[in-house]
Parts: sequence; structure tokens; C-alpha cells
Amino acid sequence: MAASRDPEATKARIFEAAVTEFARYGIAGARIDRIASAAKANKQLIYAYFGNKAELFSQVLGRSMVDLAAAVPVDPDDIEGWLDRLMDYHAVHPGLLRLLYWEGIEYGSAELPDEGERQAHYTGKVAAVQDGQDRGVISDAIPARDLLFLLIALANWATVVPQMSRILAGADPTARDRLRASIKEAARRIVAP
Repeated sequence: MAASRDPEATKARIFEAAVTEFARYGIAGARIDRIASAAKANKQLIYAYFGNKAELFSQVLGRSMVDLAAAVPVDPDDIEGWLDRLMDYHAVHPGLLRLLYWEGIEYGSAELPDEGERQAHYTGKVAAVQDGQDRGVISDAIPARDLLFLLIALANWATVVPQMSRILAGADPTARDRLRASIKEAARRIVAP
């Protein structure tokens, strides 16, 4: 009796294997053979479902960012709570920040293959910050898109470079809690109307 095929389950396994592979090795270092092996899928299916390696990376990163946006929407009325949720999300899903870091290494300041979609992704987040500024709940001293960039950087940097966090802030739980409180205090001061 032949095994039944489940294309959606196969795509999901490929996706998860690709997140792991790209987060670990970047675009250039990732290997389709390793993704196929980890996903228990035929290499040709990866190309059929996702295209070439660069297209697969773009889809993996794009979907990961959509998942983040759905799980942790920007909340200008509760910046501290949003930062907590953002830091918690990245603690559980550090692969997304690694993907973004590898993308930065690969592309630098060159245009991304899916740059239009990426800009659209951030339009709603910038609009939420702008709305908070327009309503006076957060400062408008810094343009909304710059403010969002600064807040994301504050929240994410310790996950992007965990070795720096460990060296500078400390590794024990009280040091991590203190750093989180410091990040929220810095954000509170930046956004104070």
C-alpha cells in the first residue's frame, strides 16, 4: 500500500527546516540538501514549492515576519507592554532575528528582492506609532518611522548579539531582568510626551 501524500504537511516541514538552516548558516551557507534531509522531503519538491534558495529565504523570512506582526502588534498606548511581548516573542523565536541579521550581511544596503512587500509590512506599524503621536500618547520629537526603528533596536539587540548581552549586562536571571527593565526605561523616556 502506497503512503499517502500530504503536500501541506510537506511544505510545513520544509518551512521549519528552512528556518533552522537559514538562521544557522545564512543565505550563502544554507544548503538545500540539508533542508530536504531535515524535512524528510525530496529536494525537487523544495524547488517546486518555493523556487530557488534565495526565493525560499525570502518566503521564510516574509512569513516569519507576518507571524510576528500577528502575534505582537505595535501598541502605542502600551509601549512597555509591547516591548515585553516583543522581547518574549524573540526569546522563543530567535530564528527570526538571525534571519534578519543574515539578510543584512548578504544584502547590506542593496535593495532586497521583496523590498516592496517589506515596506508594506512596516507601513501599518509606522502608522500605529504615528497614530500614538497624533493622539499625544507618545512624543512626536522623533519621526514615527525613526522612533519605531529605535524601539525595535532597543528590544532586539540583546537577542541579536547574546554574547554582548552576557558580557556587558551579565548572564544570570537578575541581570536579564535588570536589562529588560533598563530597556523599558529607555523606551519610556524616548516616547514620553
